[in-house]
Amino acid sequence: MTNAMAFAALADPTRRAVFERLAGGPRAVGELAEGLPVSRPAVSQHLKVLKAAGLVTDRPDGARRVYQIDPQGLGQIRAWLDRFWDEALEAFKAEAERQPDDHQEEQP
Repeated sequence: MTNAMAFAALADPTRRAVFERLAGGPRAVGELAEGLPVSRPAVSQHLKVLKAAGLVTDRPDGARRVYQIDPQGLGQIRAWLDRFWDEALEAFKAEAERQPDDHQEEQP
């Protein structure tokens, strides 16, 4: 899985909705499709894309498949985003330390 694949998979609003529903715990396709403006087979296709992107896993449960978020795939995205957060914090810190303190009184 690449971050590009994961972000491309989540770029679709229906896939994001399916993914967000999985945040509540493992669910079967039928449960995920309830209330969505697409058919159950369409939800299955969206899950296939999410699985190929490494964002979800599935397991058999009788005649149905149950999907859940793959913590490893989600962790890779978070690590990638955290890198930017860390860089932004370092840049903010450097800028704050570079600026003169406006509240400091001038001494003669």
